[in-house]
Amino acid sequence: MARDKREAQGLDRELEDLSPELRWREWMQRIEAVLFASATPVARDDLARVVGQGAAVDLLIEDLVVDLEGRPYEIAQLGSGWMLRTKAAYAAAIRAAADVSRQTLDLHDFDLAVLAAIAYHQPISRDGLKDIFGREISRDLIGRLAERDLIGTGPREPRRGAPYTFVTTDVFLAAFGMESLRDLPDQEGLDDAGLSTT
Repeated sequence: MARDKREAQGLDRELEDLSPELRWREWMQRIEAVLFASATPVARDDLARVVGQGAAVDLLIEDLVVDLEGRPYEIAQLGSGWMLRTKAAYAAAIRAAADVSRQTLDLHDFDLAVLAAIAYHQPISRDGLKDIFGREISRDLIGRLAERDLIGTGPREPRRGAPYTFVTTDVFLAAFGMESLRDLPDQEGLDDAGLSTT
């Protein structure tokens, strides 16, 4: 609570001195600025900290989506939050002119396979991954995926020792351009592509 007050100092959330139209526009611009500055999806509660008490974050975002039409970037809902991302049509131009090498996942094939197994079978423990791959999954590999915030810990398994399970994160969804896990390819599509995780 004290942190929220410190962060809000100097920020007039209500903007009562502005007309309703200008207030709404300022709230939209604040949301856009927060999304622009964040490398990961921003949750509704976090966005609510920069707008007035009664402001509807979802409606502000809807208006911002319309406002950004025709621009090379868009607002995407990813998991429980939103972020700004460049439209796919501009990917080649960005690669040609900008250094985006630090933004690539740069994962080995086996790392991607483990990540896919976690996505499809979550929550899943290291033992569950071992059953899928027929070998122990190293703590280093799990650590690399967690360090990039692609996975997090899920609920503990209800068995002796209560091992941690792993789940994917909103960063995972953003990295693969998905809104939710429902956007994962179905098992039949994976089988056809020779990428089955079972």
